[in-house]
Amino acid sequence: MKIGMLCYWNYGGSAAVASELGKALAERGHQIHYISTETPFRLEQYHPNIFLHQPGNVHYPVFSHPPFFLLELNKVIETVQAHQLDLLHAHYAIPHCLNAIMARQVLNEQIPVLTTLHGTDITLVGQHKEFYQLTKYGLGKSNQITAVSQSLAQEAADVFSLHKTPEVIYNFINPNKFYRRFNEPLYQKYASEGEKILIHVSNFRPVKRVTDVVEVFYQVNKKVPSRLLLIGDGPEMVNVQERVRGLQLVDRVYFLGQQEDIVSLLSIADLMLLPSARESFGLVAVEAMACGVPVVASNTGGVPEVIPHGQVGYLTDIGDVVAMARYAEKILTDNKLHRQFSVSARKWVTKKFSSEFWVNKYEEIYSSLIPGRK
Repeated sequence: MKIGMLCYWNYGGSAAVASELGKALAERGHQIHYISTETPFRLEQYHPNIFLHQPGNVHYPVFSHPPFFLLELNKVIETVQAHQLDLLHAHYAIPHCLNAIMARQVLNEQIPVLTTLHGTDITLVGQHKEFYQLTKYGLGKSNQITAVSQSLAQEAADVFSLHKTPEVIYNFINPNKFYRRFNEPLYQKYASEGEKILIHVSNFRPVKRVTDVVEVFYQVNKKVPSRLLLIGDGPEMVNVQERVRGLQLVDRVYFLGQQEDIVSLLSIADLMLLPSARESFGLVAVEAMACGVPVVASNTGGVPEVIPHGQVGYLTDIGDVVAMARYAEKILTDNKLHRQFSVSARKWVTKKFSSEFWVNKYEEIYSSLIPGRK
């Protein structure tokens, strides 16, 4: 099959999943054509079945900003024509789903469009009045819609009055890539002997509530000598740095920026904190658990589908930093409990979120949508 993959390139779950899906499909012999402004996050290695098609960047006086929507649409049209694509897979409703639909109309072809909803395209962006009708139109014209959690699928169906609830295709990890391999020199780079390491990974947007991570760590560190690794970057970085300075934690918190491969860092961590206000899935939590790291997270969106409370970690109300700190301390001070959660977490994600199973599901959907392949 020849699949056109429309996705954002930047740091985040949708780009990571699109990249991992494409790499897995390429290994199975399919041609994957990415249409993205930059090389998508985690699409770091060459593969003969993977191609990148980048929209142009036109500057013209009548445009106050480069018309990204039109430039991507044009590149989709060019790519479908040049490579005779069998299907367009849009990761995110705005603008990728709409551009896939528009390209089909411009070409007057019946190329099927699969739209995968990842979260904020429905919970935030799609519900803005400026985008609501466009999002609803794109979803209505898609041949099939999938969502990364039951929570997101139901919200999409309710908000946009879909005639059919999207099929749930969970995000996934490759257990052969994500597994714990402790590195003593790396541990010693960030912590002294006996200290615990807490970790957080995100794009530092307000919805991630990264300052809550700092507040929780402040409480935990009073009772459990610890260090905090913050991975990622984004608009809240300045506020987070100010809070770290205000709580006099500068010597205990490390800002590591965006990292392509976080397995080595997860492998030295004892606990992940995920206090998001909205989280439709929580891929970083799955990656952490695959590396044997328990998670304390907010009970929101699709997170309860990913983190069974009391089995691999704990869930708290959004913004309840006291409860989150209490659960963190409980895990970090009880070696037996930590070991139990660590082992259970690994077993849980390899059973529930293994790439082999979910890539098979995507292949089945592709085959059902492409004429002559059912």
